[in-house]
Amino acid sequence: MKRTFHVTLIEHDEGVSVSCPELPGCHSQGANVEEALANMRDAIQGYLESLKKHGEPIPGPITEAVIEVTV
Repeated sequence: MKRTFHVTLIEHDEGVSVSCPELPGCHSQGANVEEALANMRDAIQGYLESLKKHGEPIPGPITEAVIEVTV
């Protein structure tokens, strides 16, 4: 079974951080976007394998919204 997960990327001087809001605590990083996404794919796979090993359900999808503010 395939499932799509949304991730958030933050680029900074040291590289790229990535998080998966649907999987609390699931984060990774990389030197660039491509590396960060590859590392995140591995992190998500490990997270899901751990859930399965412990008999826990995979969290359902989240609802996203974009909020614009004036700065």
